[in-house]
Amino acid sequence: MDYTTFNPRRGQFLARISENISKPKNWKLGLTILAGKMIGLLVVVFIIMILPGIIGTSAMAAADTYTPHETSVINTINTLWTLVAAFLVFGMQAGFVMLEAGFARKREAVNILVECILDTAICGISFYAIGYAFMFSTGNGFIGYHWFFLQGVPDTYGSTGVAILAHWIFQYAFADTASTITSGAMIGRTSFRGDILYSIGVTAFIYPIIGHWAWGPDGFLALMGTPGNFLPSLGQGFRDFAGSTVVHTIGGVVSLAGAIVLGPRIGRVFYRDDRQKGGLPAAHNLPLAAVGAFLLWFGWYGFNPGSTLSAMDFQGIGRIAANTTLAACAGSLTALCFALWFGPFKGKFDTGFAINGMLAGLVAITAPCYWVSPLGSIILGGVAGMIVFGGIYLLEHLRIDDPVGAVSVHGFNGIWGTLSLGLFASGQYGFTGPLGADNTAPVTGLFYGGGWDVLKAQAIGSFTITAATFIISMGLMWAVMKLPYPYKLRVEPEGETGPGGIDVWEHGAEAYHD
Repeated sequence: MDYTTFNPRRGQFLARISENISKPKNWKLGLTILAGKMIGLLVVVFIIMILPGIIGTSAMAAADTYTPHETSVINTINTLWTLVAAFLVFGMQAGFVMLEAGFARKREAVNILVECILDTAICGISFYAIGYAFMFSTGNGFIGYHWFFLQGVPDTYGSTGVAILAHWIFQYAFADTASTITSGAMIGRTSFRGDILYSIGVTAFIYPIIGHWAWGPDGFLALMGTPGNFLPSLGQGFRDFAGSTVVHTIGGVVSLAGAIVLGPRIGRVFYRDDRQKGGLPAAHNLPLAAVGAFLLWFGWYGFNPGSTLSAMDFQGIGRIAANTTLAACAGSLTALCFALWFGPFKGKFDTGFAINGMLAGLVAITAPCYWVSPLGSIILGGVAGMIVFGGIYLLEHLRIDDPVGAVSVHGFNGIWGTLSLGLFASGQYGFTGPLGADNTAPVTGLFYGGGWDVLKAQAIGSFTITAATFIISMGLMWAVMKLPYPYKLRVEPEGETGPGGIDVWEHGAEAYHD
C-alpha cells in the first residue's frame, strides 16, 4: 500500500525509519537501549520478589524471624516515617495561625499570631518537663509517673521500635495542636497573661493526664473490656486512632469552657437576637483563612497516616490517606449545601462554611480512619458537615461567642467521629504494628453486623473524656478569671474597644498599617 496517498508526512516518517534501520550503528544503539530496559525490568522484578522478605507481611509479622540487622533497618524506616509525619503535623501551626487570623477581625490578628507562637513554645517546654511523662509513661489507669524531663526513657517507645525522642516530637506536635485549638473560641477578649496561665494548665496537665486514659500504656479506657480492668464484661476497649477525642474533643471542649466563662465580645450581636444584623462578624481576610485551611488539610496527612508509627503498614497508610481525603471533601460539600439551602443568606455559597465543613470532615475521620472503608468515610464526613452547620447556629442560639467555629468543628465533630467508629468500622481491619497490619481480630461496627459493643465502648470513652475535660477546664477558666488584672482571663473593656483593639492594647502593634 502506498501510504503517501493518504498522508505524505506519514510516508516521509516511514521512509526515515527504513533508512535508520538500515544503518548498523543505529542497530547497536537500539540493542543497547533495549538491553538497558530489560536490565531495569529485571531489577524491578527482583526488588518486588525480595521486598516482602525484607519488610515482612502480616503473616510473617507473627513469626520472630528477623535478624538484629533487619530489625534495625525496620526500626529506622519506621522512625523516619514518624519524624516526617511529625513535621507535617507541626506545620499545621501555620494553618491554625492563618485560619484563625483570617476569620477574626483586623484588630485581633496580632493577638492571634502571638498567642499561637506562645502556645507552641509553652507546649514544648511543658511537654518535655511533665506532659509526656503524664501521658505516655507507665503509672496507673489515670496518670503516668515516670520519664519526667525525659529522664530514664528507653531507646524506643514500647513495642513500636520507634526512637523515643522521635515519638516525643510526634506527640508534642499533637499536644501543640490541642493547645492551639483551645484559643479559637476565645479570640478577641482574652488577656495575654491569662492566656499564658490557661495554656500551661492545658498543655501540662489537662491534655496529657486525660489523654493518658485513652493512649497511655495502662490507661483505664485503653484497657477497658479486658480481664481485671475497667468494665471487663464489655469486651471492647476505647479506640481513637489519631485523636478525634484525645486531641480534638479535648481542644474543642476547653474552647467551649473558655468561651462560656469569658462571655461574648463587647458589641457582639447574635443571630437569635437580630436576624438582620446578628451572626458572626465578617472575616477580615477570607483568602488567608482559606489558605490556612488547606495547610491544615495538608498537615492532616501526617496527623492520620503518621499515627500508624509504621511505614511497614503501607496498605494501612494508603487507606488512611484516602479516607482522610474523602471525609474532608464530603464535609465541605454538605456544609456548603446546608448553608446554601438553610442558612440566613439562602442561595449564597458561603466560604466560611465550605472551610469549616472541610475541617469538620477531617476531625471526624481522625478516630476511625484506620477501620472504615472509603464509602464509610464519605458518609461520616458528610454528616460532619451537617453537624458543623447546626453546631454554629446552636452556639448562636445559646449566645456563645465562637469566632472561628472551634467548638463545632473540633468539639462536636470530635465526638461524632469517635462514635462513628462504632457504626462504620467495616470488619476488615484489626490494628497496625511495626512490621505491618495485623487483621486477625478486625473491628466491626453496628452497620456491618458487629452489634452494639464497639459503639458502647466508644460512647463510654467519649462521654468520660468530654465530661471530665469540661468540668476541669471550667474550673481552670473560672480560677484564672478571678485573678486580679492583668492576670485575669479577660482583658479590660478598653482593651477591646479602644483604638486598635486588643492588638494595640496587649502588643502595641497592628497587623495592617494604612
